[in-house]
Amino acid sequence: MSPKNVLHLLALGCTSLFASAGVDAQQAPAAAHREQAADQQVLHALNRLAFGPRPGDVQRVRAMGLDQWIDQQLHPERIPDSKVQQVLARYPTFGRQENALLQQYADAQRDRRQIRADSGASMSRQDSIVLRQRGEQLRGVVTDLQSAKVARAVASERQLQEVMTDFWFNHFNVFIRKGGPQPFYMRSYEQGIRERSFGKFRDLLGFVAKSPAMLFYLDNARSMADSGQPTAASIAMQTRMNAPGRRRARQNPAPRPQQQQAQRRRQGLNENYGRELLELHTLGVDGGYTQQDVIEVARALTGWTIRQPQEGGGFIFRPVMHDAAPKTVLGRRLAGGRGIEDGEQVLDIVARHPSTAPYIATKLARRFVSDTPSTALVDRAAATFTRTDGDIREVVRTIIDSPEFFSASAYRSKVKSPFEVVVSAARALGAEPDPTPRTAGAIALLGQPLYAHQAPNGYPETGGAWINTGSILNRINFGLAAAAGRLPGVSVATSPFDAQLATAQREQQVDAVVSALLGGSVSPDTRAILLSGDHPMIASGAVERAAQQSQMAEPEESMEPMQPRRAAARNMVLGRPGEIPRLQGLAQIIGLALGSPEFQRR
Repeated sequence: MSPKNVLHLLALGCTSLFASAGVDAQQAPAAAHREQAADQQVLHALNRLAFGPRPGDVQRVRAMGLDQWIDQQLHPERIPDSKVQQVLARYPTFGRQENALLQQYADAQRDRRQIRADSGASMSRQDSIVLRQRGEQLRGVVTDLQSAKVARAVASERQLQEVMTDFWFNHFNVFIRKGGPQPFYMRSYEQGIRERSFGKFRDLLGFVAKSPAMLFYLDNARSMADSGQPTAASIAMQTRMNAPGRRRARQNPAPRPQQQQAQRRRQGLNENYGRELLELHTLGVDGGYTQQDVIEVARALTGWTIRQPQEGGGFIFRPVMHDAAPKTVLGRRLAGGRGIEDGEQVLDIVARHPSTAPYIATKLARRFVSDTPSTALVDRAAATFTRTDGDIREVVRTIIDSPEFFSASAYRSKVKSPFEVVVSAARALGAEPDPTPRTAGAIALLGQPLYAHQAPNGYPETGGAWINTGSILNRINFGLAAAAGRLPGVSVATSPFDAQLATAQREQQVDAVVSALLGGSVSPDTRAILLSGDHPMIASGAVERAAQQSQMAEPEESMEPMQPRRAAARNMVLGRPGEIPRLQGLAQIIGLALGSPEFQRR
């Protein structure tokens, strides 16, 4: 067969393998509760409820018992995780409180304004050095955050908690490049999500609604009552003035200078968070709300804002900003004359709205089972959500215990995101957590820069969004680069392969790699490539062309000193554009296995 025909067949094979991520679990034949073989069940659980197995994990889960391991993962508080704490201690900014970092940010902004005001058009070399040093200190906040996310996913024993943290952060997505103090809110935001990832949905929703990261990202921090609307502060003042024994106030007292200034600064109602609360966080786009509901929710959440960075940041409710007139949200009337209670009642309403349970159940089923989960599975998970008042742990348990989760059609049916590809490769190779930005940079180069999805809908949860010819080629290139020793933390000591395997026959090497990295089974096409070492896409030069044509958005000037520069990151992990590691023997087999469709799916 000619190389051209082989390439065509391989492309068709890759396309069909990756496209199978969209198989509906409903199409699977009705059979026993768990259709997968025992060993498949263990590997499937490690790929869905964790970021892939580490060397020895399959054996440990098998010895413990799969169901016991699942129950343990559903209760992360019972799992010691001291290694993660040791890893986090390596990051300088993680040893500092958020308010101290915000004060540093405020000081840097003040110094920048002062230096520019003093220097005018020309800035001294010393001033330039000072500003650059300030910038480097602040950039460390972001690089530490990105690196720590990867390190946690690689090293944590509480794997399902990290998977759930990734899921909920994506569900309540915020964009780290928003500007201003946004990066300094992110660590506590993600940690708060992590701590509530198995709790009640209403508690998680309330935390997000009051988090500075979300309030700043969707502009609710500056949303206030429109001019002419009564505010909670004005009503409270009028109540005090009308209290018995108090002298009646003049009908129209002249505004004080500070009141005039506040009125000039008033920006009015901002609907951004109110809309996303309904559309993305709770009811869903078809959840039955109207544009008027968006406006009423936004009004109820006026005054939910943030202290200034120099004041330590943090949530604060400001009555002077709150629209205290009556409101109607999703058919429920909110009485006038109230304050923060309006927003709290809105969160109660949307958390328990009939549309919220199936919306959240669908997203969780999509993450854990299928890109197109069955109606029956969603209905069961939604029923658990409603019955338990939004107990996330029990909803996830319902999904895991379902026939659909361990169905034959679910096995290797989900395409890994770039984050999952890189983390699972690091775990499969026994890598130590990487305290540098390099591994996070590799994830960005594959198309998923951490904390950098600009829209509030988060990164896609379906395979079709991640897979095309260019992305497949980039993933192959990453696998070869990892096998070439460019993935930080990989060493002979942590490798799952015996040193003697390097001198074994090629077929023995292939068998060992398939067993260690691919669950013991691969397609005939993949096995043929591993045995021969000839990958048609590499032979055709497609990988080199994809590397040369790969485009990444250039960093923004504001707070995007956070991503490693494109060229530097590529050179550190994947090599220079067009440079493909020329591997031989065992390393070549490992690299091709990491780039195979079997490894790219979970």
